[in-house]
Amino acid sequence: MMANRRKKGRPVSGWIVLDKDYDFGSTEAVSKLKWLFQAQKAGHAGTLDPLATGVLPIAFGEATKTVPYVMDAT
Repeated sequence: MMANRRKKGRPVSGWIVLDKDYDFGSTEAVSKLKWLFQAQKAGHAGTLDPLATGVLPIAFGEATKTVPYVMDAT
């Protein structure tokens, strides 16, 4: 029998649209925002090269389930 593990962080849900700066990777951006909001779960819709700038949609919590729909719409 598995023990119930408590998830770390807060159950934050929703989207943030980030204007990603030059020399900052997509994974770095997600990690930083996840830490800032102390979110349990976060992910990004798409990826940008670290040398690229532009819009990077980032989903938190339950909103991460909608990432495939956002990706299909682009």
